[in-house]
Amino acid sequence: MNYCSCCAATVTLRVPEGDTVPRYVCNQCGTIHYINPKMVVGALAEWQGKILLCKRAIEPRLGMWTLPAGFMEMAETTAEAALRETLEEACATIELAELYTLVNVPHIGQVHMFYRAHLPAPVFAAGIESLEVALFDEADIPWDDIAFRSIAVTLRQYFADRAKGEFKFRTYDLGPRAQF
Repeated sequence: MNYCSCCAATVTLRVPEGDTVPRYVCNQCGTIHYINPKMVVGALAEWQGKILLCKRAIEPRLGMWTLPAGFMEMAETTAEAALRETLEEACATIELAELYTLVNVPHIGQVHMFYRAHLPAPVFAAGIESLEVALFDEADIPWDDIAFRSIAVTLRQYFADRAKGEFKFRTYDLGPRAQF
């Protein structure tokens, strides 16, 4: 960050008085600019035992499969974000159930949240950010082509919980992958 979004003066990265974290502080008006994690919200929608997945038409992970999800917008709830993202990416209207997983991804400044959901009818299509949308049985999930670890963690936990007949809220912390 170079300039203040309030007055356009230059900013300096420093620890403000009473704080412990370096922040961008405006040299003119004193506004402290907080940079916080981005919220990614989506839905794990099921229809007759099958899960709705979208093949990404955009980077990152172009051509890989994901649950319908994306960045939460200002002035919307997490539930509204999950419904909107599913409609945008899969052209599907879903019925949300409870929040199912919360996945912290601190090394990229994101928090991923996924709701369980019901797809009332097999009505869906590829939205602008999807190449393809399909329903998958557990045995047919394209595990080697899942776009993000948070999606894989959520799907694996979902199938384990479904086998037990008990769903409960789960949290996970994902660190960076080892680079080879």
